[in-house]
Amino acid sequence: MEKELLLMLPGPVPMPERVRLAMSRQAINHRSAEFGAVYADCVRVLKTAFGTTNDLFVISGSGTAGMEAAVSNVGKDKEIACFVNGKFGERLYKISQRYGTAHEIKSEWGTPLNLAALEEQLEKGAEIVTLVHNETSAGIKNPAQEVGRLCRKHDALFIMDGITSVGGDLVEADKWGVDIAITGSQKCFAAPAGLAMVSVSSRAWERLTKNPPFYLDLAAYKKSASGKPMETPYTPAVPLFLALREACLLIEEEGLPARIARHQKMSGAIQAAAKAWGLALFPKIDKLHGYSSTVTAIEYPAGVKDDEMRAAIKKMGIVIAGGQDHLKGKIFRIGSMGAVSAPEILATLAATQYALKKCGYTSKGNGVEAAAEVLG
Repeated sequence: MEKELLLMLPGPVPMPERVRLAMSRQAINHRSAEFGAVYADCVRVLKTAFGTTNDLFVISGSGTAGMEAAVSNVGKDKEIACFVNGKFGERLYKISQRYGTAHEIKSEWGTPLNLAALEEQLEKGAEIVTLVHNETSAGIKNPAQEVGRLCRKHDALFIMDGITSVGGDLVEADKWGVDIAITGSQKCFAAPAGLAMVSVSSRAWERLTKNPPFYLDLAAYKKSASGKPMETPYTPAVPLFLALREACLLIEEEGLPARIARHQKMSGAIQAAAKAWGLALFPKIDKLHGYSSTVTAIEYPAGVKDDEMRAAIKKMGIVIAGGQDHLKGKIFRIGSMGAVSAPEILATLAATQYALKKCGYTSKGNGVEAAAEVLG
């Protein structure tokens, strides 16, 4: 009998049984009160996870659809300052290039942002700022609160990608001054891929572009969601909404503070294991930047090949991630987001420790034991 692989990736992640079963029922009318109640449940919990009282919508599309919805609805023909210290900051920059005049504020992947350069761009007239809060390509958490402060100081709109932090780490969109925040279903929510969730502030509504995209028109989502029952303007991926509702209810049952604490403990356990093995964490953090609470990026030791090590781990039924683009072969990444807890973390670290040894690396200490101390 073929066994399911344990996905310890920075998304997609293992889905709880309740979430999976929610998709197995007969289709329902997406213009019905029943669907409206499902949508309303999702939005209620999502607002808590986002830390917002702003309007919030669910779009049938990936997190990248949420990114494009954000930029295209307010950024057309505008000056946009884009922070880039990883792959997804780069993606927001590329999207911004299609709609406005984009200015890249670049740092090496996994290194701190240049906040002085942002202030310079804002003083030159940048009207919008884009930021990835939790950059999974490099395992670094960026200072959204400080970026929001600068945006408010210069009256610029703040677009924040919270795709891998909302629902798994502390996000306070309103307190941080975020005007449009984005997340995706297959990350910390442990739901199926295919839904983007977007919150929109009153300031963003005041500055909408006059000719937005048709499918990603946020005003159309607002109009449909304001009716009774709540609706989406176009046919939604109903089974995914049903699964997302179940995932949201699980968050509500666990309690968001407890969920955040669990994610922090799991990532701390992986960091402790890396330290025990004698391996370096990839990000270079400072007092404003931190290690991600949902994925840990670890540098490969000399002589260990990425494809060989991850293949050895996969033989044991577990999948972890390698590096992307120019970081391929240089780092490996272990996800710790969603519904996973101590058993999955310890199994993954045991497989990783074995694979490192098989690939010729002699660990300085017992990473599994170090992680168990954190988790115990």
